[in-house]
Amino acid sequence: MPEHLPNAPSWTCTGCGGEWPCATKQSQLLAEYGGARAALAVYLGSCLVVAAQDLPTLPLTRVRNRFLGWLPRARI
Repeated sequence: MPEHLPNAPSWTCTGCGGEWPCATKQSQLLAEYGGARAALAVYLGSCLVVAAQDLPTLPLTRVRNRFLGWLPRARI
């Protein structure tokens, strides 16, 4: 089973070649972090900062959505 790791500086997935985090990695991260949404958001936020530097022509809103937009929202 291939690992779905980020391949910088293109930020493609080493497992499937899609944009990282791919759907498989998103599922893996949700399982790995369990209910610790804040910790997952911090991790992905740090990835976002590096990716934004590596991909300067990609609009920042697209980078934000790619790294953080898929996270489940807390229920109020």
